[in-house]
Amino acid sequence: MAAAGTAASAARSPGAPAGTAARVRRPPAARPAKLPPLLVLLAAAAGPGAGGAAQLYRAGEDAVWVLDSGSLRGATANSSAAWLVQFYSSWCGHCIGYAPTWRALAGDVRDWAAAIRVAALDCAEERNHEVCRAYDVRFYPTFRYFKAFTKDFTTGENYKGPDRELQTVRRAMIDFLQNHTDENRPPACPSLDPVRPSDLRSLLDTRGGRYVAVLFESEGSYLGREVVLDLIPYENVSVKRALSPDGALLEKLGVSSLPACYLIYPNGSRGMVTVGKPLRSFFSSYLKSLPDVRKKSLSLPEKATIEEGPEAVVWREFDRSKLYTADLESGLHLLLRVELAAHKSLAGAELQTLKDFVTILAKLFPGRPPVRKLLETLREWLASLPLDRIPYNAVLDLVDNKMRISGIFLTNHVKWVGCQGSRAELRGYPCSLWKLFHTLTVRAGTRPEALDGTGFAGAPQAVLQAVRRYVRAFFGCRQCAEHFEEMAHDSMDSVKTADQAVLWLWKKHNLVNSRLAGHPSEDPRFPKVPWPTPDLCPACHEEVKGLASWNEGQVLLFLKRHYGSDSLVDTYAEDLGDGGQGAPAAGEEQPRADQGAGSLRLPSALPPGPRLSERWRQGLDVELGGPSGAEGRGGAEAAAAFLGMGFSSLDMSLCVLLYVASSLFLMVMYFFFRVRAKRWRVKHHHPSV
Repeated sequence: MAAAGTAASAARSPGAPAGTAARVRRPPAARPAKLPPLLVLLAAAAGPGAGGAAQLYRAGEDAVWVLDSGSLRGATANSSAAWLVQFYSSWCGHCIGYAPTWRALAGDVRDWAAAIRVAALDCAEERNHEVCRAYDVRFYPTFRYFKAFTKDFTTGENYKGPDRELQTVRRAMIDFLQNHTDENRPPACPSLDPVRPSDLRSLLDTRGGRYVAVLFESEGSYLGREVVLDLIPYENVSVKRALSPDGALLEKLGVSSLPACYLIYPNGSRGMVTVGKPLRSFFSSYLKSLPDVRKKSLSLPEKATIEEGPEAVVWREFDRSKLYTADLESGLHLLLRVELAAHKSLAGAELQTLKDFVTILAKLFPGRPPVRKLLETLREWLASLPLDRIPYNAVLDLVDNKMRISGIFLTNHVKWVGCQGSRAELRGYPCSLWKLFHTLTVRAGTRPEALDGTGFAGAPQAVLQAVRRYVRAFFGCRQCAEHFEEMAHDSMDSVKTADQAVLWLWKKHNLVNSRLAGHPSEDPRFPKVPWPTPDLCPACHEEVKGLASWNEGQVLLFLKRHYGSDSLVDTYAEDLGDGGQGAPAAGEEQPRADQGAGSLRLPSALPPGPRLSERWRQGLDVELGGPSGAEGRGGAEAAAAFLGMGFSSLDMSLCVLLYVASSLFLMVMYFFFRVRAKRWRVKHHHPSV
C-alpha cells in the first residue's frame, strides 16, 4: 500500500518569485549522507498538517537546484548546461528515504554545475500538478535528463541505470554528457574522451604556461573523467586522461600502477604526483591546491535573493479514537485530482481498474451525501461509456463539477486532522489511503448488501483485489506499490471471508509499520508501532506464556467499531455551504445515515430524444432523490451555459467528430450521384441530325 502520503496542496517548493526567467535555487553547501535502505513499503502513517511546506530539499541547505512549475521549462530549455531532474513527491516514503542520497550526490558533483546540474521538483505541490502532468510523470521518483541547448519542448530522457546508488548515478551523468555531440556539448565541459596514443607524446612535451595533468587509467575507469569535471571551476590547470599506453612509455614516465597522475608544471618541469591513495578525491584535492590554481567566475543562473521559509503548521487537536471526514475527503481529492490525473488517458486494464475501484468507492464510501453522490455519478457515467479509451480530463470535468450539477461536491484542497504530521511531508496522503482502505473492508463486511448488483456481491476479496489493482496501476510510489503487490501475491488468496479481509489488511498494515520503523519517513511524533496500541484497545492485547500476542477476535471488533459510521466525525471538514459549485444550499438537510445517492446520468450517457431536457432537469435535482425545485432549475440553466446544455468536453468532441463524418459522407454521396447523373444523360442522349 502507500508508503507515503500526498501533502500536495500544502507543499511549497522554494522557487524564485513569479515572472523571473528561471526561478532556480541552488544552496551553497551540501552534507553527504549514508544511503538509507531503499526497500520501502507503503507508509502506514497519517498526514502533514495543512499549511506546512513539505520540502525534502531546501535552498540554503542543500546543493540541489530546486525547480517548480515556473522555472522548469526556463531552466532546461536552451540551457548551456545539461540537467538531471528528480521528479518526486514529498509524501512518497521512498522519495523521503532517498533524499539524503540525492543531496549527497548534488554536493559531490557541485563543481560540475557548469556542465550538468542536479535538480528536484516536488510533484506533490499543488502549483506543480500541471507541469508534472505535462512532463508525463506518473510515478515517483522519476529521473529525467535534459540535454544542453535543447530548443524544442521535451519531457527528457529517462534514467536507465541498474540502481540508484550515488556512484551509479554519477557515472550515468558522465555517460549522458558524453552522449552530447560536439555542437551541443556544454561549453564549460572539457572533452572527456581519452587522449589518442599518437597525441600523447606531443602532449607530454607541452609547455603552455599552466599546469597540465595527465591521468593514466585502465579501460572502463571513470576516475579520470570525474577529476576532469571536478576541475571545471578552476583556472590555470588542464586535466587530460589517457588509457594505459605501451609499457615502455609508462616505465619511462615512472608509472608503476594505475591509476596514476603525471603533472607538467608551468615552468616545463614534470613528474609523477604522489598522493596518499589513488582515489578521485585525492587527485582532485591535490590539483586544486597547486600554487596559482584558483576558482574562476562561472556564469550560472541567478539565485533568488529572498528565500521562502516554511509556513507554520496549523495543528488541529483530534481524538485518536475517531475517524475524520476531512482525512477521507482530502485523500479522495488527491486520489481523483492528482494521482489519477497523472495519466492523460485510460484504456484496457487500467480503465477497468478505475471502474472497479470507483464502484467500490461509490457503494462503500461513508462520507457526506454530496461526496457520495459525486462518486455514484462518476460510477454511473463510467459504466455507461461505450468507449474503450477515455481522456482523464473528461473524468476531471465531472469531479470538478464543470457541468455545475447541484448536490455534488468534493473539497479541492487538503486539510489533515487525524493524518497530521509533525512535518508537512510526513504521514498525510498514505495515512488517508490506509484509513480509506480499512474503512472499505469494514463496510464491505458490515453492509454486504451495498455491493448487490455490482458483480462484487458475495466476493470476500472484492475490496482487497480492487485496492490491489489500484495500487499496482496508479499509486505514485512505484517501490511501495511493488512491496504491496508482493504482500498480496503471498497471502491474499487465503482470504475466504469478509472478516478475514478486514484482518488481512490490518496485519499487512502492521507489517509495513514494522519495516518502516526508524526509516526517514517515520514521524517522530507518531512512531510506527503495532496498532492498535494498548491505550486504544486494551482487550486486543494479551500475553501467552509471557509473550505479547494479539486477541484477533477483539481486534476485529475494534476495527469494525473504529472504522464504522458511528466513529466518523465531520469536525474540521470543508463547509458544504461555501465549498464550491454544486454544494447544497444553506439549511438543506445533510443526514449522516447511509442514504443511497440519487441516480443521475450525465448527458453523454443519456439516450437521444425529445425527452432529453426533461431528464436533464431531473438529473440536476438539489436533494438526493428529492423533487426538482427552483435551485435545481437554476443548476440546469447554469449547466446549459457550459459547452451547451451541460455537455462535457468529451461529449462535444464526439459531436464534432460525428458532424465531420456526416459531412464527409454527404459530400461523397453528392458527388457519387452527380457522376451517375452525367453518365445517364450521356448514355440516353440522341443528338439531332
